Amino acid sequence: MNKVKDKTEEVEKYIQELFKIIPNNFKEYKINFKTKAACERYFERIIESIVDLAFLIIKENKFQTPEEDKQAFDILKNENVISEILATKLKDAKGMRNIIAHEYGKIDDELVFESITKELMKDTNEFINLIKKLKF
Repeated sequence: MNKVKDKTEEVEKYIQELFKIIPNNFKEYKINFKTKAACERYFERIIESIVDLAFLIIKENKFQTPEEDKQAFDILKNENVISEILATKLKDAKGMRNIIAHEYGKIDDELVFESITKELMKDTNEFINLIKKLKF
């Protein structure tokens, strides 16, 4: 059983499910509490799975062990697995995931919607495609 392949497929499944339910515009997103909550939950699960995938890549390649989740992306950057730009975007997404999951202060619905609709798919696909190019 290939854990990296399984985790990659899990991320792709979550992305597909998220994009089945995401509203066409921010107004629809903001007024539909159930849809907003479901989108936030998928966002959380996608980012959690990406962090898990980063840790699997680090372990499989015997890279330096990160002390915290966000550091995993720096390690992948330093090992030339991902770019500095992608590492920064994934660390930012992890930060937003923490805000959503732990409800630190007020969640900026517009920022979450923009992230989900404009950045999450692109950044996740870029990460997955880079991971698929690695040999396991």
